[in-house]
Amino acid sequence: MSRTASKATGAPAASGSGDANRWKALVFIALAQLMVVLDATIVNIALPSAQQDLGISDGNRQWVVTAYALAFGGLLLFGGRIADLWGRKRAFVTGLGGFAFASALGGAATNEAMMFGARALQGAFGALLAPAALSLLAVMFTDAKERAKAFGIYGAIAGGGGAVGLILGGFLTEYLDWRWTFFVNIPFAVVAALGAWFVIREPEGGRNRNPLDIPGVLLSTLGLVALVYGFTRAESEGWSDSLTIGMFVASAVLLIAFVLVEAKVKAPLLPLRVITERNRGGVYLSLGLAIIAMFGLFLFLTYYLQVVKGYSPVKTGFAFLPMIAGMITGSTQIGTRLMTRVPPRLLMGPGFLVAAAGMLLLTQLEIGSSYAATLLPAMILLGLGMGTAFMPAMSLATLGVQPRDAGVASAMVNTSQQVGGAIGTALLNTIAASATTSYIKDHIASAGSRPQQQMVQLEGMVHGYTSAIWFAVGILVAAAAIAMTFINAGRPNMGTVAGSGAGEGAEDEVPVPVVAH
Repeated sequence: MSRTASKATGAPAASGSGDANRWKALVFIALAQLMVVLDATIVNIALPSAQQDLGISDGNRQWVVTAYALAFGGLLLFGGRIADLWGRKRAFVTGLGGFAFASALGGAATNEAMMFGARALQGAFGALLAPAALSLLAVMFTDAKERAKAFGIYGAIAGGGGAVGLILGGFLTEYLDWRWTFFVNIPFAVVAALGAWFVIREPEGGRNRNPLDIPGVLLSTLGLVALVYGFTRAESEGWSDSLTIGMFVASAVLLIAFVLVEAKVKAPLLPLRVITERNRGGVYLSLGLAIIAMFGLFLFLTYYLQVVKGYSPVKTGFAFLPMIAGMITGSTQIGTRLMTRVPPRLLMGPGFLVAAAGMLLLTQLEIGSSYAATLLPAMILLGLGMGTAFMPAMSLATLGVQPRDAGVASAMVNTSQQVGGAIGTALLNTIAASATTSYIKDHIASAGSRPQQQMVQLEGMVHGYTSAIWFAVGILVAAAAIAMTFINAGRPNMGTVAGSGAGEGAEDEVPVPVVAH
């Protein structure tokens, strides 16, 4: 590494001079990341039992999921900026402590208000924890080859953790109690916090001590909350609902005002240079689109396996294992081995296309479809494709970013995923519901007996899923096209990390990612 590059990043010049504890630190960072990702799906399986115990109405049950999503999605940019201001290690440990407390509160909930409050609190501390985790990982691994391995492990957890949550949620709900889907976070958080406190040594000189951009915090938080809530409400109340439309309009106004403010203030919450660089912009956009496709799919497959095929929660969780195995293989083997040999776009573009091929297989789903013949190969392709694409995306997300912008650039990765998840669930679910209603309306008249009517309803459900999955295929193809068009970074030089100050978007060098999931 040149002296200039070394100075620009504040990073060690070679792998040998890196933090001796960096691999131990990776264990605790990965553990915290797993906890946050698990929490996105583990509670879904426990929801019916929790609803019954706490007397939550059908109209209010969505808030168990929505309260978490709103706080997490709305506060991510703020959380990333706090990590840059406080220091990432302090933000990481504080986030873990708060998340454990909120989880204990959720597990001990005695009424719906306590449950909703606990979920919002989990989301708020998750928004502090997630950017700090990826920022730490990126500033500690400065050698290209080592960084590829570290991000491979991290990418596998980021991609596969949600499916692991389905398995763990099924086990805990079926054999213990729904409250354990909350309590299980506490040991994760305690071990990760203690490990981080004693093992992590954050490199000096990477903090951004500028005063907080309060107008930016308010506009971004309110804008993102309105956007996420708009999509969440669209799923339950429909796209023509007046409040849904109002939320989208409010979100657009607030986010446009946010961009205008950020362009003028001296110390912006989100420096526009973070998102306007073509490689980072390409990553945020393509990753967000891929998440839209994946989140909708998780929902459909869970219902297909449980309602249509009659699987138990535990069996449903295990049915997702091939996808997890594919993600781990794609991320830690294919992505890690090729990242230092080929440009990132040649991993991300083909990765999204392989995932689209898996999704294409699922458009053939029928009531009697065989797991081994249809679902298994589709899940393997989805896992391999997404794992291969996620790994360089996580690493590229802070391409050329200055160390003082690390947390907020990392938060943008989370924001694209969180908003993508909200859009995917609402958009694809609406398409599926509309296709199902239309199918049943057209075919129910010809079904004479009760069993025939039930069969038409199941066929309508599956028809709805496959109609929405066609859209997901198109979305993944679009993600591949964006990755191939926008991302022009070359492969990283072995053992070299380019400086943040030199050559943003340079073809041959990938600067130290200073990022968070």
